[in-house]
Amino acid sequence: MIRYVTKTYKTTSKMDVIDITGDAVAFISKAAVKDGLLTIIVPGSTASITTIEYEPGVVEDLKEALESIAPAGKKYRHDAAWGDGNGYSHVRAAFMKPSLSMPILEGRIVLGTWQQIVLCDFDNKSRQRKIVMQIIGA
Repeated sequence: MIRYVTKTYKTTSKMDVIDITGDAVAFISKAAVKDGLLTIIVPGSTASITTIEYEPGVVEDLKEALESIAPAGKKYRHDAAWGDGNGYSHVRAAFMKPSLSMPILEGRIVLGTWQQIVLCDFDNKSRQRKIVMQIIGA
């Protein structure tokens, strides 16, 4: 069986990290899948899906790490081409990747004790971010 759902999240012009674990768990429950694979993707080139311990300190550490890797104040060739000032968000998203696949075993997503699934939006303006969750399983 294959099931999918789309969800939309409002983001700000800052680097948002949004815990979407509850939505993933609810989707698995509604789909009534015992064993399978959950894939989550955020279409676009300035956002990502990943896992993290969703607590304020780690979230801030992630933001600081990405700022050091792809600083917002640096000049990017993308900005010269398009004039939108979000070259850094494209670089951050390329490092973090747009999708994540995780196993479902005995009706539950396989996550560590302190591990949550998060949507990261790196863009420099607020957005309505759509994600797609798909389950393949039985």
